[in-house]
Amino acid sequence: MELFDLALIFTAALLAGALNAIAGGGSFFSFPALLVAGVSPIVANATNALALWPGTLASVGAYRRELSGQRNDIWLFSGLSLIGGLLGALLLLATDEQRFTALIPYLLLFATLIFTFSPQITTVAQRLVGHGSRQQRLLVTVVYFAIAIYGGFFGAGLGILTLAALALLGHDNIHRMNALKTLQAALVNGIAVATFVATGLIAWLPALIMTIGAIAGGYGGAAIARRIDARRVRTVVVWISIGLTVWFFVRAS
Repeated sequence: MELFDLALIFTAALLAGALNAIAGGGSFFSFPALLVAGVSPIVANATNALALWPGTLASVGAYRRELSGQRNDIWLFSGLSLIGGLLGALLLLATDEQRFTALIPYLLLFATLIFTFSPQITTVAQRLVGHGSRQQRLLVTVVYFAIAIYGGFFGAGLGILTLAALALLGHDNIHRMNALKTLQAALVNGIAVATFVATGLIAWLPALIMTIGAIAGGYGGAAIARRIDARRVRTVVVWISIGLTVWFFVRAS
């Protein structure tokens, strides 16, 4: 890997860490950067998950206060996160390179749509709520299990899908929802990363460089988040993600 490639993935990870701290959508930059640097798609997906995971894990500690009093939901979702994340990671391992490469444009399209329409998705989920019913909790369990599998397989848009599932369960305090969402993302990605490490799927030099960049970006992004309008950042990320999705469709044709 040449110096330019290393600089590219470091910059992308720096930006991804900052964006995840401000508005989300960091994987739209870090994952394609690995592909441009010449990392094979499946290894790039696994390496990206490892590089961004420490930032997510660090955020869990910041949400300790908001997580208190959510023991029942923590137990429910954490079990689903670990099992679903593991299944998603194993599904990735069972997918051949050519098929995964063909899936990339569609995965990016799905993630772009989820990111773009996340407010509407959450609103619809809240309107579908039937508070307290057994059927409601069963539905959310099934929906979130599917989300966790997707997170272990690819992961972009995982947080937004998790927020929608929590809204479907009746949660309405955004700070407590973000805390639970962050914990579950750490678990889904953590079990997936452990699986990728155990099976030798990580490109370690890019992973190390990107981890440093993502942590630095996340730290700086947290400071910037207090001074910047996250909605404007989201708009920029949406348009860039649309452009990247179109580029990958053209590239695959």
